[in-house]
Amino acid sequence: MKNLLRSFIVGAAVLALAPGALAKNYEPGDVADGGTITGQVLAGNAGAEVQSYPITKNTEVCGEGNRDVEWVRVNDGALLDTVVYLVEVESGKAFTEESQTLSLDQDGCRFAPYMSAMANSGDLHVTNSDQALHNIHTYELIGSARRTVINVSQPEAGTEFTKTIRLRRGNAMKVECDAHDFMHAWVFVAKNPYYAIVDENGQFSLDNVPPGTYEIRSWNGRLGEQEATVEVGANGSVEVNFSY
Repeated sequence: MKNLLRSFIVGAAVLALAPGALAKNYEPGDVADGGTITGQVLAGNAGAEVQSYPITKNTEVCGEGNRDVEWVRVNDGALLDTVVYLVEVESGKAFTEESQTLSLDQDGCRFAPYMSAMANSGDLHVTNSDQALHNIHTYELIGSARRTVINVSQPEAGTEFTKTIRLRRGNAMKVECDAHDFMHAWVFVAKNPYYAIVDENGQFSLDNVPPGTYEIRSWNGRLGEQEATVEVGANGSVEVNFSY
């Protein structure tokens, strides 16, 4: 019994210290003297990346020829399809109502939107608008590994389903269609409401941030993460920029 108890205690301690251990639950509440973080994400040394896939079936819906997937999009030096977020925030403003539900559509053999974000424990609603079979397969991204979250077939137009998304370790999901290898999308799954998808100029803004010092990261599904430390003063404004 003593050995069993000792093993349990050691195992629990290792789990608590592991990089993938669950973060503390976020507590929404009033924010006093909140500040603002703004900035821009630049492509830096990263260039635009496009991959062409042949369309070999369902051409009446998907089109003919090839489908170009823009894995990395750059606009005048700014990196697009990127999320900036704060790490391990314990309390602050509440999630917006809009962040609690994300709608993903399969239309023209594309996922729309290609880049989106939602709150962890929110609902993902998926619709097939095509007269073609799609199979939505989403993966929780955990470092270089990935774990299946959804694997559902949608055989005809009008089929839809809703699933509550609860990621334990990762911060995002890769979305694919097993029936069409050129269908891809990304969903960032936020553990706290301090996140933003950059605009067409690579710019972002996080508001009503409780005063304090935070780890801030930029995340791009193809290029990975950059990180920095930011100190937010009471009613203050601070700028943080990232470059890949």
